[in-house]
Amino acid sequence: MYFSRRVAGELIDALDQARTIPSIVQRNPHFDVEAAYRVAADIVRIRRARGEQTVGRKIGFTNRNIWVEYGATAPIWAHVYDRTMQHATDGKATVSLKGSVQPRLEPEIAFKLKAALPSSVNDPARMLELIEWYAPSFEIVDCHFADWKFGPADSAADFSFHWRLIVGAPCQITNDAIPALVASLRDCQVTLSKGNAVSDRGVGANALGHPLSALAHLAGALAQQSQFEPLAAGEVITTGTLTAAMPINAGETWSSHYEGLPGVSGLSLIFTA
Repeated sequence: MYFSRRVAGELIDALDQARTIPSIVQRNPHFDVEAAYRVAADIVRIRRARGEQTVGRKIGFTNRNIWVEYGATAPIWAHVYDRTMQHATDGKATVSLKGSVQPRLEPEIAFKLKAALPSSVNDPARMLELIEWYAPSFEIVDCHFADWKFGPADSAADFSFHWRLIVGAPCQITNDAIPALVASLRDCQVTLSKGNAVSDRGVGANALGHPLSALAHLAGALAQQSQFEPLAAGEVITTGTLTAAMPINAGETWSSHYEGLPGVSGLSLIFTA
């Protein structure tokens, strides 16, 4: 317990001071994913105690195409907080990168739950009945280990690399739209651009075969982690990057463009120092 609290405090300090720390796994080879989520639980307690409110979750490493690059072996997740989530206005937002260490950008799809999502529900159509809206989103991920070098347990402990979540205009879900939306979420295409240059392209299926499969994976993981609350009504969940995660810097403008997802065009972000 002491070790978990100490590591949690070290990571919180790295977040607050915008600095890197040595790999936890390299310092303690016995540090595994189970231990990492004990650290994550301590981090949640610390952040709540200092006034931050949890408003949702992020899921990471749902795109298996990037596993080799990062040495990932499974999806990871972490909480999203009121201070880390921002809503875009008219599809645009300005984001300061102050306080980040080595940020990267990921275009994703976010969902807001209108009811609790039990782990027993994994049919996409049934899941959509429990979801209020979907929206284009950008997650800014950040790593507190130098050069993005880490072990799987490191990544789960390090806030699952969550730094900021920018959410676009919500698209309300109606029951009559659900059958078609199941396919649209899987098959939609996204283009990620820096300025006028395309950086990467992806599809909804890059998130564990379907963005809702990623959401079901999270519900299942939480059913095995009694130290965390299950998914509840009102939470915003972002389901993982659909492209490669791209390094970003102040002074740059990045945008996403979605095709085949009803009501969604894209988002544009201006990054400042």
